Amino acid sequence: MNNSCVAHRGFSSIAPENTVAAFELAMEQPQVQWIELDVQCSRDGVPVVIHDFTFNRTTDGEGLVRETNWSDIEKLDAGSWKGKSYVGERIPSLGEVLDRCCGKVRLNIELKTQGDMYPDLPAAVIHEVRQRHMQHDVVLTSFEPKALAKAKEIAPEFQTGLIIDARPGDLVARLKQLQCSFLSIGYTNVDKSLMREMQHEEIQVMAWTVDDKTIMKRLAAIDPSLMLCTNCPDVWEKAFHETARHFFRP
Repeated sequence: MNNSCVAHRGFSSIAPENTVAAFELAMEQPQVQWIELDVQCSRDGVPVVIHDFTFNRTTDGEGLVRETNWSDIEKLDAGSWKGKSYVGERIPSLGEVLDRCCGKVRLNIELKTQGDMYPDLPAAVIHEVRQRHMQHDVVLTSFEPKALAKAKEIAPEFQTGLIIDARPGDLVARLKQLQCSFLSIGYTNVDKSLMREMQHEEIQVMAWTVDDKTIMKRLAAIDPSLMLCTNCPDVWEKAFHETARHFFRP
């Protein structure tokens, strides 16, 4: 089981998702090679790391991210919902996360948008990454094709990837049209034929989101190049050790 372990929103089964606490905990795990995170823009154009379009679920605030200035966002408590030990944990800016992760782990940065909600998001994210010379340490992914096309137009050197939870017949054509070399796909859509097809096109595949040990081992057996995205890096580690014990059993 040599499949890369991708920590989904950090070590989010333990720490509050998309926070520095979750990212730091993930980076403490030797098996974690990648971290996946979500980025939107504040009203004043600051790229902020948060999944939902509102603050309601993961903070003590309410309202839309895109209608709130960064100076107000950074005051919110994004940790209390996960437990007393995370009271006061903040929503980080993308810049803060990049600074902490630079040279330690690679990043799958999801451009969290729909339609024309965030026309300036790709440029804002690319600016932050370029400032730190991390172009080759990140992949920009999104469900929204417009965001991927814009990112590639601005920064052809960046790796980009489509996120999808389906397997349409024209998947390869879509990826080629968008110039994507990465595919983030719901794990139930992954099988050997998909991996063969993507390898032929030199497209890296990541399966999301896998928290069950048995499913991890089944997916790992399909292809060692398949990246496994999980909320539970500790479960990935258990699956790895169980597979290793089976392989080396006398």
